[in-house]
Amino acid sequence: MIREEEEDDDEEEEEEDYEDEKRGTLSFVLSFISNTMSGFLRSLVCFRRAEMLNVPPQSFPSMSSQQRVAPSGQPRNKVALKPGHSLMDWIRLTKSGRDLTGLKGRLIEVTEEELKKHNTRNDCWTCIRGMVYNVSAYMDFHPGGEEELMRAAGMDGTDLFDQVHRWVNYESMLKECLVGKMVVKASMVLKGITPPPPLLPEPAKVPLPAKDHRPRYDWFQTDETVTIVVYTKRKIPNSGCSVVDLQGNILRIEILLGSWSYLLHWSLSHEVEEIVATKTVSSVGKIQVCLRKVVHAKWTQVGQPLESHDSFIRSKDRGLFYRDCVLVSKKEVTHDTQLFCFRLPPGTHMHVPVGRHVYLKASIQGSDVVKPYTPVDEVLMPQKKTVSSDIYLMVKVYPDGLFTPHLDSLDIGASLSISSPDGPSTLRSLRDVTHLYLLAAGTGFTPMARLLRLALQDLSSVRKTKLMFFNRQERDILWHSELEQLCAEEERFQVEYVLSEPPGSWMGRRGQVEATMLQGFLDRPEDSKCLVCVCGPTGFTELAVQLVRQQGFSEEEIHAFQG
Repeated sequence: MIREEEEDDDEEEEEEDYEDEKRGTLSFVLSFISNTMSGFLRSLVCFRRAEMLNVPPQSFPSMSSQQRVAPSGQPRNKVALKPGHSLMDWIRLTKSGRDLTGLKGRLIEVTEEELKKHNTRNDCWTCIRGMVYNVSAYMDFHPGGEEELMRAAGMDGTDLFDQVHRWVNYESMLKECLVGKMVVKASMVLKGITPPPPLLPEPAKVPLPAKDHRPRYDWFQTDETVTIVVYTKRKIPNSGCSVVDLQGNILRIEILLGSWSYLLHWSLSHEVEEIVATKTVSSVGKIQVCLRKVVHAKWTQVGQPLESHDSFIRSKDRGLFYRDCVLVSKKEVTHDTQLFCFRLPPGTHMHVPVGRHVYLKASIQGSDVVKPYTPVDEVLMPQKKTVSSDIYLMVKVYPDGLFTPHLDSLDIGASLSISSPDGPSTLRSLRDVTHLYLLAAGTGFTPMARLLRLALQDLSSVRKTKLMFFNRQERDILWHSELEQLCAEEERFQVEYVLSEPPGSWMGRRGQVEATMLQGFLDRPEDSKCLVCVCGPTGFTELAVQLVRQQGFSEEEIHAFQG
């Protein structure tokens, strides 16, 4: 039930209030120290790191970007790039040996005054996390267009960059554009903030929490096993919220608690078997991870703590973690969409919450390319709830694309890196919902698939679930027969199809999303609590959300999937 799958509201709000108050006391000092050190370390890493390029998802452009919805309401997901300016062309250019900085390979220290001088289309420098890049050459290659990059011309673009997608590896994308580092952190200089002295305040001045919400852990052992127990101090989903990775002698346990992440990270004291067992007690918020010893000897400690061990931070501040998964099957869904099944390593236990996505990473022509996808179940309405070691991804293959043709060409048994779950969860907004409305376009259906299963199988409060599914042609409808079967068997479910290029014999709705189409679809019965979920190309999502608002639905009653 949904109440068992959510955190307690009061506890989360109290926790966030405490964290905000605590940050208020240390904001200047800790921000300066952590960001300065982070920027410095990143500058060292970027010279050694393997090249990584990222394909921006559909939510990449900012709200004011020219690649967003056109005045007519038609979707424009990308700015039209000139011939010879694709992502692969940018890869070739960065490897051509051309001087993209204008400094002939030198790295310099950049002052605030110098950074401000480079603020034109043909001479554009910007600063991200203390490192300065000359992005002039990238202007014509940027999918968001010149306007997006010029917003950060001659200034610190860190905040603007973080509003887009934190996972984009700009260090490799712009590696050959690196000018150098800022002498003083640019964001402080431009905002007129004088960096405070690097001294920590007295501990007594930090306000103590009224209640300790931070998770804690303990461990115990028998002759054969070692068990780590995490006490989250809140209700957690029955399906679990832990991601466990045992890679050789390295154990990593991440607990996803709403917008927060708790991490345990060890180099184990002794060798253990490859298989990891986990158990979740949702009502008391307890998670157990059991390891089996190879040698039945007494351990004096779990192991040597590694980076970020026993840390509790917001998930958005936690770097993505990948593990290699094996392609075990591939099944055709439509003429251009495949259902890929990837198997997790034996030492990995990972459940992807409804509404969250994962990132796929593959090496293509010598560069790592990253793309987000929302997992689905093996079928639309699975009958058994079992802990699976498989990740299913429904992917549309674009013949002229960069990532999806590579994915489609993988042989069974090939490996691909898949990240831990990322993105906001939708479970809290589903509490006590009686009428659930889903507006999906194309592969925007993928997050809706598991949401459908959750609503119809697990949420007793939901009295009606309606899906309006937009596609170009009938052959593009994903899981068409499964949706029809579900509609015939489940009286609480209704589906309507809308085609923009229908055949003459088509008896359903035609066209694209517009106000009159939604008027009859989004009804609000008395004593109902409604939620409208939207997912599709950027233009579709923005226009649909705007039209739903016009129907009188509040922000709390609308959820737009991103990524």
